[in-house]
Amino acid sequence: MYSSRHLCSHLFIEQEPEQTCIFSQGVLPLLHPLLFPCNSHLKYVSHCQIDPQALMFKKNMFGKPELDLRISSELCLPPLQFNISHSSSLIACGVTMNSPIGIDVEEKTRKIKNNIIAFAKRFFSPNEIEVLSAISDPEIQRQEFIKLWTLKEAYVKALGRGFSATPFKTFTIRFNRTARGSCLPGCETNEKAYEVSVEPRDDPENCSRNVTFALMELLGSHYVAVCMKKDVNIRGTASLPMKLDVWRTIPYVEDECVSGTEAVLPISGFA
Repeated sequence: MYSSRHLCSHLFIEQEPEQTCIFSQGVLPLLHPLLFPCNSHLKYVSHCQIDPQALMFKKNMFGKPELDLRISSELCLPPLQFNISHSSSLIACGVTMNSPIGIDVEEKTRKIKNNIIAFAKRFFSPNEIEVLSAISDPEIQRQEFIKLWTLKEAYVKALGRGFSATPFKTFTIRFNRTARGSCLPGCETNEKAYEVSVEPRDDPENCSRNVTFALMELLGSHYVAVCMKKDVNIRGTASLPMKLDVWRTIPYVEDECVSGTEAVLPISGFA
């Protein structure tokens, strides 16, 4: 779970039949503060020599859950940060050291009841609407809408502000052309041919360009976006892609690293 720059893991939990009562959709939001200590804190507290029962959680002024790093007047925890997202069938937890993180997961089959462009005009920037409008295939347009949505969700969560404090229209997600091909996702079979960046529009003080994104497909059924603030204190890392380890977890039962397997299809932003 360690990389050269960050402790950065992406944990996702697939619902098991015998756990339906625990991970049913109705109670899932209430379990978010509990899922992190159930899965990720064991290795953390073993390295820190801390009683797991001493871990406490708090919320920032916008309601984002955080680890309370100061557990006593003498002891402060290492700066671990995390974020959680869920769909009806998957729970995702991103964990880093030092860098704020946001994560969002959406099912690939998610249906949009309204016309996609009409719906996008309520939330997306003019550039994003233009990109979506240029896609003639309705299925590809729907998939690219979901990818954009996950990236925007991950971004506002990495800022620690959420949708209400940073409306989606105040910034633009851009797919930038690289040496490998198209800047428009879905136009070529090689979807690794672009990188993701953000451009603040109406609220530059509360939006930041100093972030990096990763976009992936999990299990052939979900899109997951991860956003992290860049570590400006480490020279030469500003343009480096994100280094992620991806784990499949059943709490207290099994941890399986699935990085580099068919379970994880990198789309953009991976080292």
